[in-house]
Amino acid sequence: MNIILVGLNHKTAPVEIREKFSFPEASIGTFLTQLVTSPLISEGLILSTCNRVEIYAITENAPECFDYLSRFIYENQKYHDNISFDQLTRHLYFYSSTDAVSHIFRVSSSLDSMVVGETQISGQIKEAFDYAMINKATGVILNKLFKKAISVAKRIRSQTKISENSVSVSYAAVGLAKKIFGDLTGKTVLLVGAGEMAELAARNLVNNGVKNVLVTNRNYQRAVELAREFNGISVKFDEIGVELAEADIVICSTGAPYYVINSDMVENAVGRRKNRPIFLVDISVPRNIDPKINTLGNVFLYDIDDLQAVVEANLKERQKEAEKAELIIAEEVETMDRWLKSLNVVPTIIAIREKVEAIRKSEVDKTISKWQRELSEEEVGAIENLSQNIINKILHFPLSALKAEAHLSGGSEVIETTRKLFDLAEEKQPSQDPEAPPAGTAESPEEPISRSRDSRENQ
Repeated sequence: MNIILVGLNHKTAPVEIREKFSFPEASIGTFLTQLVTSPLISEGLILSTCNRVEIYAITENAPECFDYLSRFIYENQKYHDNISFDQLTRHLYFYSSTDAVSHIFRVSSSLDSMVVGETQISGQIKEAFDYAMINKATGVILNKLFKKAISVAKRIRSQTKISENSVSVSYAAVGLAKKIFGDLTGKTVLLVGAGEMAELAARNLVNNGVKNVLVTNRNYQRAVELAREFNGISVKFDEIGVELAEADIVICSTGAPYYVINSDMVENAVGRRKNRPIFLVDISVPRNIDPKINTLGNVFLYDIDDLQAVVEANLKERQKEAEKAELIIAEEVETMDRWLKSLNVVPTIIAIREKVEAIRKSEVDKTISKWQRELSEEEVGAIENLSQNIINKILHFPLSALKAEAHLSGGSEVIETTRKLFDLAEEKQPSQDPEAPPAGTAESPEEPISRSRDSRENQ
């Protein structure tokens, strides 16, 4: 059995392609049911977000299943009338075995995201996994894979700082405000202008403890509407100078071609604030706050270029953390690979134990039937325990060695030779979790993983 995936994402396809081949949340259950009814697929999962569409499957025939999943993505969408199948396949990528494992670990850890370090994808993977389990589309292998993917993401967030540095202008403004004030609880922000970026910055500030929001805009009605969104207070535009004294943080974003806030206004406000610090962010282009303000004491002014410099520095820091995350992923892929390979040996271990148990039981029954008197339950139990202990001790070393060899390069040959030695029938894939002891045994394979590589290059 092999793990494979077929998908497209923001790196391989523009949004006008991705949106046509996304799977609507309301219909995921139907698509999952359709997916696993294929004789090619024993387990399946669909991950569909604004930035990616990926289908994971467990199959015995990877090449044929790659083609099937490509068709599945194409034929189950509503809006592909102006895109041919060949056009779609140019945007698809194909992975199998450890390449597929590595990919989902990188996705869950945000290393494959548009913004490295974002945390939304982890929740989206959990939702996709929940849908698949609710619709009974997953089994032993995909359950293990996606639980591991979620835990890998948690490990990377806890052992690296990949999510700590702000990589958007609005979040960078919040980060700078925290450096200046420490705790933002109870602070007041003044929005000068109602631009989208300023609004987003204000929303992030409120989420970080800012209590009061003042809004002013040349169009006063717009100021009233925006203030209502924050349960704040609208201010007349010509009263900016008065309100500056009340503001700890000022976010300025207007279309004015001149300085809306000048040095005298801020100097006066600082005096009225009794030299308590004031933080000003000028997102406007051209600038709306006089840069001379930076020469005043207890005044901290940042413009859009300053914020962008912070973002770029933070991106570099995240990239350093991403390199640490890649090392963690390589380690976790190896662990998962050993587990997948251990699945190969489970049917053989079960078959050996079942065959030996059948022989043991038959011989014990023959012996008891030849006894000259009827044996007590205690005596029968003693014979049963004796025979079971003997076969357990005999099998312990060879089965342990078999498990140890299963994940090595010659593991498949060792398993095949063992099946010949014990004259076992053709093996079947296990339906149970290989981490649990096989029925009627005390043995269980080592903590799990992978298969021989059979991946296709990105197309």
